[in-house]
Amino acid sequence: MTHVRLRHPYLDHPAPIPFAHRGGAADGLENTAAAFRRAADAGYRYFETDVHATADGKLVAFHDSTLDRVTDGQGRIAELTWSKVREARVAGTEPLPLFEELLEEFPEARWNIDIKSESALHPLVNLVARAGVWDRVCVGSFSESRVARAQKIAGPRLATSYGVRGVVGLRLRSYAIPAALRVGAVAAQVPETQAGIRVVDSRFVRTAHERGLHVHVWTVNEPERMEALLDLGVDGIMTDRIDILRTVLDRRGAWA
Repeated sequence: MTHVRLRHPYLDHPAPIPFAHRGGAADGLENTAAAFRRAADAGYRYFETDVHATADGKLVAFHDSTLDRVTDGQGRIAELTWSKVREARVAGTEPLPLFEELLEEFPEARWNIDIKSESALHPLVNLVARAGVWDRVCVGSFSESRVARAQKIAGPRLATSYGVRGVVGLRLRSYAIPAALRVGAVAAQVPETQAGIRVVDSRFVRTAHERGLHVHVWTVNEPERMEALLDLGVDGIMTDRIDILRTVLDRRGAWA
């Protein structure tokens, strides 16, 4: 199945893109430097992560708005200073990294970044500009308006994916129903299903490709689902099980 032509240097990969979701979260060390090191050692160079801003404006790679679920700390990140947040340990052992530290430690990696809070938007765009890593970053969010603001600030240098509203619009377009779509996105990053409704099918993938968009699917951990999605022609898969995805792609001759 033919994949879309390259639209942004971030997408410069010769086969379906394997993303290490939160670094490969299967063992519970999600969004830690240890997880990303393990993914890099396994041959991954596309990492998915999330960012929040602390009360003093530091950009932390972390999924939840609070520390409570996966660390030995407590409280909302937006209400805590970095000096407090840095004391928390994921699974009781691993510190939370600043996203700037991850950019420096993994200079060859490309990052898919979910902006989890409005307060993280400007610090992220400013960091990407300061570090000059436009080709290494794609920004997404459930909030279409948040991603649109990031794109407006940064311009075409910044790769972005659709938020929920954009994905719904693309799904409607796949059924020939008129719907507005933001110009400038390079990918639709979607779950395979949502609330029991199938999102990714041949019609959806074809419509995205007709618009020059990649389709990246999250979070896929079962080999049979990976195989089925790759057969549909999706352009990337995000997984917690980096070992399984590598095995599937190796078997298909699609690990680049």
